[in-house]
Amino acid sequence: MKLRDIYSTDKTNISFEVFPPKDDFDGAKTDKLLEETEILKQYNPSLISVTYGAGGSNKDKSYNILKSLVERNINIMPHFTCVCSSKEQIDSYLNDLIDLNIENILALRGDEPQNNDICYLDFRYANELVEYLNQKTDFSIAVAGYPEGHVLAPDLKTDIQNLKKKVNAGADVIITQMFFDNDKLYKYIDLLEKENIKKPVIAGILPIISYKQLEKMLTLAKVTLPKKLIEGLDKYKDNKDDIKNFGIDFATEQCQDLIDNKIKGIHIYTLNKSYSAVKILENISYQACI
Repeated sequence: MKLRDIYSTDKTNISFEVFPPKDDFDGAKTDKLLEETEILKQYNPSLISVTYGAGGSNKDKSYNILKSLVERNINIMPHFTCVCSSKEQIDSYLNDLIDLNIENILALRGDEPQNNDICYLDFRYANELVEYLNQKTDFSIAVAGYPEGHVLAPDLKTDIQNLKKKVNAGADVIITQMFFDNDKLYKYIDLLEKENIKKPVIAGILPIISYKQLEKMLTLAKVTLPKKLIEGLDKYKDNKDDIKNFGIDFATEQCQDLIDNKIKGIHIYTLNKSYSAVKILENISYQACI
């Protein structure tokens, strides 16, 4: 089912994100990931997204996971990055996805190389990729949104104008970066509506599983931590079980509030582990969103 159809109803849809495991020389980590997705599948997600590195850095791994998930009758949304990619590379991967009968894509610029080399070929920004995909395919396209602004954007207003370019190029859905303060999302949606951006906004939720993991994430994103979260992290940061349980409880409150406010979708960043996502779904009024 295409994104534009999934998010056309009044219910709150649940979806998940996974990524190709690193250093998976014997395939054991991928096998474990597929086991985790089988658990997630039991909760009837609208889709599972699979990440894809800039310039196709893990293209083969990502494709093999996509193929395995398609064979398991899971609706899939591949990430699709354009930095360091030529039109020929994009076309080749598009053909691979079409062969799998995939209908949805998350179109992203992608991270620039860490060696600081400039790497723009045929595309520089995500809106250029969205426009190209719309011209070449019938995919339903999601793009990224940033409730507090992209880390490289000078301000939120500029970032919203960049989002508008992606929507005008043909995006059907906006999936947000992680956030921990729901009021930031609601204010963001209000700002989008003022700019006549009326596509469904899907809330990206990251259950905290460790203090170190969160610290790393915060170096890559512009995200505010509310007082309640800061206090909980300070209290539980030295105990891995306690902080995981606190993360589940905090994300549960976030998700329940999002459902109560009729957000179109919740996209859970699983970090390839089903445990926290499952606990959250068991805690919230899940019957409200299936």
